[in-house]
Amino acid sequence: MQTDRQTNPLFGPNRFKLGVFSANCDGGLTMSLAPDRWRANWADIVAMTRIADEAGLEFILPVAKWRAYQGQAKIYGKSFETLTHGAALGAITQRIAIFSTVHVPLVTPAFAAKALATIDHVTGGRAGLNIVCGWNQEEFDLHGVTIDQDLRYDHGLEWFEIWSKLLRGGPEFDWDGRFFKLKRLETNPLSIQRPWPAVMSAGFSPKGRDFAARAADVLFTNVTLLEQIPGVVEDIRAYMAARGRTISVFTMAHVVCRPSRREAEEFFHYFAEDMADEQGQAYYRAKRGATVGEGKGVIARPFENRFHRATGLAYAGAYPGAFPLVGTPDDIAAEMVAMAERGLAGTSVAFLDYLKEIPFFVQEVLPRLERAGIRTPALPLRA
Repeated sequence: MQTDRQTNPLFGPNRFKLGVFSANCDGGLTMSLAPDRWRANWADIVAMTRIADEAGLEFILPVAKWRAYQGQAKIYGKSFETLTHGAALGAITQRIAIFSTVHVPLVTPAFAAKALATIDHVTGGRAGLNIVCGWNQEEFDLHGVTIDQDLRYDHGLEWFEIWSKLLRGGPEFDWDGRFFKLKRLETNPLSIQRPWPAVMSAGFSPKGRDFAARAADVLFTNVTLLEQIPGVVEDIRAYMAARGRTISVFTMAHVVCRPSRREAEEFFHYFAEDMADEQGQAYYRAKRGATVGEGKGVIARPFENRFHRATGLAYAGAYPGAFPLVGTPDDIAAEMVAMAERGLAGTSVAFLDYLKEIPFFVQEVLPRLERAGIRTPALPLRA
């Protein structure tokens, strides 16, 4: 059986999509020394994923990491590889989309085509590719691979063209390109989703946004304040229009949801400020830079949000570029509705402890989003 992607909830009816980000990694989406931070134990990942699946969240999105951020907490030092992670989670879920994050300098297009088709069959058409061109050379030193920062998106686009042509099907073909010289390309089985599984990319720079306009179904970008969203979305749509395409724009968020606003803000301060891994944050700044991306005057400032010190920098234990959704269930729902009204099609969420915190989010925030009209209640899973 092959489908035109109606099996993948990323293309489902909810106006505002939700997914879980970075739970395959120690620390999740924090740079915190808090002892109660996420440890990425496999049994906990499975239990959390089943909760997200039952609740009707749209996707699981892992991070492909090979080295820790070099701070005290060694965040991301432990992580599960994303293709095998995807196949395993696909086998124990029923409807949530399972993405695999693939570094194009490390995985050949033919290998990725075979792997994504395998996961697509395991899941009955719920696989997705998060295509990553790479940015931190230290992670690639482990593989003996050098990233050309000026050409990485050109490399990634050629990779995508080969990968997608393989999964489209047809006779064998040779490829004589700028970055790849390949012979007798084919793959079998093809993916269930046609013409290929859903594709995400993260793009902050003009090159990153143009890459997404040519290859992706969903673009993740940084916003850390509600007022940034309209300008960022308008800028991205200009890239899409230049390529004659429309794609969905998502952001990433860190959720601290508690019965009272004071409790939520105090807990956020505890792990993201009092227990911040300053060394890890400094490593990230040195490698990534304080400005993640800009285009047509629209600048993402990942170290700024409404929770910040006198210096103007956001709390150091919160991941740079993650939108802080901190407050009561009413607060969280209201900010998500405002995101949707300003043009975002969804967001990923993360928690200090995913398994401990996601049940309250599901029980309290999702019904509010349903009453607001941006999501519908999830149907029960098969027994």
